Amino acid sequence: MANINHMLTISNMEFERLCQYIKRYYGINLYNKRNIIEGRLSGYILERGYKGFGEYLEKVFNDHTGKEISFLVEKLTTNHTYFMREWEHFEYYKNKVLPYFSNILKERDLRVWSAGCSSGEEPYTLAMINKDYFKGKGGAWDTKILATDISDKVIAQGVKGVYTEENIKDLKPEWKREYLNNVGNGNYAISDEIKKEVIFRSFNLMEQNFPFKKKFHVIFCRNVMIYFDTSTKVKLINKFYESTEVGGYLFIGHSESLAYHNTNYKYIMPAVYRKE
Repeated sequence: MANINHMLTISNMEFERLCQYIKRYYGINLYNKRNIIEGRLSGYILERGYKGFGEYLEKVFNDHTGKEISFLVEKLTTNHTYFMREWEHFEYYKNKVLPYFSNILKERDLRVWSAGCSSGEEPYTLAMINKDYFKGKGGAWDTKILATDISDKVIAQGVKGVYTEENIKDLKPEWKREYLNNVGNGNYAISDEIKKEVIFRSFNLMEQNFPFKKKFHVIFCRNVMIYFDTSTKVKLINKFYESTEVGGYLFIGHSESLAYHNTNYKYIMPAVYRKE
């Protein structure tokens, strides 16, 4: 039986091939992640009966279902998120963004995209804020949120919408009462009222052209670009800019930044930008 605790070594040729492939199709820079690649994949490779990285990568690159490469990307990236992460963004969204758009959008169609939504905490939080804000505004508003991620696994978790007590600890008590259902064993399910406000889709941000028919008023893409090099980040930001309505906002992670000469967005506050 294979010793799945044994650390495999990836050859220079295998490492280069993997890095080039992931960079080309997913935008992720793995060139400084050699130890992470070996550490996170060795056990899985041996457990599945492969002799080493070479045999495993052949399987990955020749799997036309896309499941193997999807799993590999999931193993090498971290889907760490929680409700109310970087809460200042949600406060700004509630106090500045929503009042602005609720006054100018005569068609009452607010388009929000949670890009890199992970397991759904971010879009569900936005949906709760929307629900609270538009409650007494009168008239029917379309505030459905598009939530996309490259990982089918986290998309499935988001669609399921079940979270632990630890996951929801930072949510407001009234939200817990109104928008969550206790389903036992310390787990809580998002209510159908909120669930129907979020549309989950699998999507690769490295697509040459975004397929959306209408532009967005708000785009959240937080803690995704930490995996990208500068040129990849600039290309993505430009695609976001083209997909943003005039007056619309882009929210990125606090650990990320946009160089002013690489974007047409105007800086508003840390990790918040606007198309003017």
